[in-house]
Amino acid sequence: MNLSKGTEADEPDINLTSLIDVVLLLLVFFMITTSFVRESQIGIRLPEAGNAGPAQVLDERISIGVTAQGTYLLNGQALVDSRAATLEAAIAKVAADFSPTAINISADANASHQAVVTAMDTAGKLGYLEISIATVDAENGGN
Repeated sequence: MNLSKGTEADEPDINLTSLIDVVLLLLVFFMITTSFVRESQIGIRLPEAGNAGPAQVLDERISIGVTAQGTYLLNGQALVDSRAATLEAAIAKVAADFSPTAINISADANASHQAVVTAMDTAGKLGYLEISIATVDAENGGN
């Protein structure tokens, strides 16, 4: 005796429409509530040289000094003007007596960033591979 009616049970259907609606609503919610940070609003805190070791004075390096007014000193001698071309010509003139790969830049704390970058760029154009920036030890009173 066969008690079943001969029809097999139908498989249940999963309605994906409501699941897609929920995922879409979550996506819109997170997009609206997320705050995006603009890079121009990020504050920059520059590093300090408080833990610097003792400075090594190397006689074979050319020394470029940048004053607070933006004028350049090459091995202690003031240049005629503060143009990059003048600095480049002066470095090229004294380069034969010094190491061809090392140069020292000592900038006043109040010197403009552009003046220091110009000195670094000029040294790079002339082929100097080792550019050092001189600092003082803040913990020992600038010695």
